[in-house]
Amino acid sequence: MLDKLVSTGKNSTRDGFGVGIYELAKQNPDVVALTADLAGSLRLDDFIKDFPDRFIQVGIAEANMIGLASGLSIGGKIPYATTFANFATGRVYDQIRQSVAYSHKNVKICASHAGVTLGEDGATHQILEDLGMMKMLPGFTVINPCDFEQTRQATLAIAEHYGPVYLRFGRPSWPIFTEPFKFEIGKAILMSEGTDVSIFATGHLMWNAIEAAKKLAAEGISCELINIHTIKPLDEEAILDSVSKTRAVVTAEEHQMYGGLGSSIAQLLARKIPTPMEMVAVNDSFGESGTPIELLTKYGLGVSDVVTAIKKVLARK
Repeated sequence: MLDKLVSTGKNSTRDGFGVGIYELAKQNPDVVALTADLAGSLRLDDFIKDFPDRFIQVGIAEANMIGLASGLSIGGKIPYATTFANFATGRVYDQIRQSVAYSHKNVKICASHAGVTLGEDGATHQILEDLGMMKMLPGFTVINPCDFEQTRQATLAIAEHYGPVYLRFGRPSWPIFTEPFKFEIGKAILMSEGTDVSIFATGHLMWNAIEAAKKLAAEGISCELINIHTIKPLDEEAILDSVSKTRAVVTAEEHQMYGGLGSSIAQLLARKIPTPMEMVAVNDSFGESGTPIELLTKYGLGVSDVVTAIKKVLARK
């Protein structure tokens, strides 16, 4: 299976969102798009052109956007509230908690430019805490797809799910390696079977995990790769099935080490199957300005960092 995981091209996950919401709008007249002064960055141009009466530009007023989205959901609409991940969570957490999560509104918060791969805009825009913030809200579904195609499919799927959703995606052009499929919320995807170590990756780091597994295969190390696109609800069954076989775990995510995917899996394993584990994540640091690849390398999120983590956990096995 590992040799079939190849890039068929490159495009950004935010472009996958733009294509997905346009397809969705043609299928479902209740879908409404809102944005906080970032229509172009969120790839909403086609949506606006063909569905101008279902688009709301709120300007630089993210808290107001969340309130409007909440109200629209009461009227039976399916609002997709869009902006940068930093502004979609950190700036308006109170409004999300009180107006969306507490009353379980059918609001989809769609957040681009997450993580250090935002690049040159720097630390003030590179939120690395958002997955943790959003997964702690009761009733919230949290999704972090890995490439253009998976983001497109996730954008379609969340409209069919009733309840608040946080959909996270990014800015850079990134390898496309998943096939068109029916996205299942909360269902992990086995990318490649292995016997020595389980690698659970999410978002952009899924590709780095694939590249690391290929390097290690040449050394005779068998890696099981599992795509955790849904951070919450977590596919506990898939995780436990894999770990019961390999008895060694590495997680990989473009997020703080504290509070993200790694923390969720560690909590699960502590309760069910205590297991040697290493986490590839940002270690208690803000980002800085630079290219996406430079920043992934500097903050320990590169292919070589995944390789190092795998060898480290195997030494503890």
